[in-house]
Amino acid sequence: MSLIPSIFGGRRSNVFDPFSLDIWDSFPFSDASLANVPNTARETSAFASARIDWKETPEAHVFKADLPGLKKEEVKVEVEDGRVLQISGERSREQEEKNDKWHRIERSSGKFLRRFRLPENAKLDQVKAGMENGVLTITVPKEQVKKPGVKAIEISG
Repeated sequence: MSLIPSIFGGRRSNVFDPFSLDIWDSFPFSDASLANVPNTARETSAFASARIDWKETPEAHVFKADLPGLKKEEVKVEVEDGRVLQISGERSREQEEKNDKWHRIERSSGKFLRRFRLPENAKLDQVKAGMENGVLTITVPKEQVKKPGVKAIEISG
């Protein structure tokens, strides 16, 4: 599988897979396209487009987001009508004291909102989320697909 960066910010995507792209991405721009944007906007956009991995295992869909410095109370995970998983939150900018002199501000701040349309096999009533060491993990169990078995048919005669 090729991991060549695409116009979608380096994320793997497939135009034939309806679940491979986000429904909505607040800042779908690469760092290069932000070269002429003021520093404060760049700092906010770095966090606003929180990167999220989505993998599918035989048992579940698993989402992982790096959210360093956020507490679980500052992050919201919801399942909306239409099978949409929504992940949102906000990191506030550090308060400036009148006598403080900032030399550099590189840590990002601001709001983020990411939405993913879940497939039909997602068990929406069993979604679990946990946060450990700044990594949010959301597990969406899948309905088990029953494989068609071979049934012997008795021959009467």
